[in-house]
Amino acid sequence: MSEEYEVREGLYYTEDHTWAEVLPDGTVKVGITDYAQKMLKTVRRVRLEEVGAEVEQFEPFGIIESTKATSDLISPVSGTIKKVNESVLRQPSIVNTDPYGAGWLVIIEPSNLEEELESLLDAEGYKEYMV
Repeated sequence: MSEEYEVREGLYYTEDHTWAEVLPDGTVKVGITDYAQKMLKTVRRVRLEEVGAEVEQFEPFGIIESTKATSDLISPVSGTIKKVNESVLRQPSIVNTDPYGAGWLVIIEPSNLEEELESLLDAEGYKEYMV
């Protein structure tokens, strides 16, 4: 099953199908996985917490609505939202076309990064989880 979905190496994953990329400045870029966007089908709307909002690991930081479902977006790390992808708010379908690139959702200033990364899946672990 996992061969049908792109899983990028070097990212961290949650069992709720969000990914985290630790950027060179120590912040964390977050989005949904290819699997998630394919399960949702056409994304119609994305609602995200605002810049400055505090988020907790494995708690919602927004909602994504599609033709198939409305789902919570689950944060892979705790911290403060530093940036929101305004392009996705204006054009939610970017999440479908480029979930690991232009379709990222938020950038978080993590509060407990090293410890929390240990509770996330790597690419291999996420592939095994999806099977």
